[in-house]
Amino acid sequence: MFDFFEPIAPAGANTISPITLAFVGDAVYSLYVRTKLALAADRPASALQKLSSERVSAHGQNGLLKRLEPILTPEELAVFKRGRNAKKPSHSKNADPAEYNNSTGLEAVFGWLYLSGQRERLFRLLEETE
Repeated sequence: MFDFFEPIAPAGANTISPITLAFVGDAVYSLYVRTKLALAADRPASALQKLSSERVSAHGQNGLLKRLEPILTPEELAVFKRGRNAKKPSHSKNADPAEYNNSTGLEAVFGWLYLSGQRERLFRLLEETE
């Protein structure tokens, strides 16, 4: 059994596959976006899904990366590059390969920050989604 709220050491998070970090980071980012949208306005679920999909897509995340890249720390950049360059088991049907690779790298950063308990830093980066 594991403690859902207990972070692992950053060194431990570095041993996790970048694709696995991206898997977690995708969920973290999706939950952040969905929560923010749900609290912003009372809208039908279909409208929330459409708005969420625009942000959580490879294209949307690639745009977010352009804003975040200048403020990423060297360690975060290293995680991003591991995620971006990792061999992926699938390819996006709706994004070009560069966007897909960049979004995977960004998701890896989000997953790494979340798993290593760097929540304050994670929230700082997520706030840049505006």
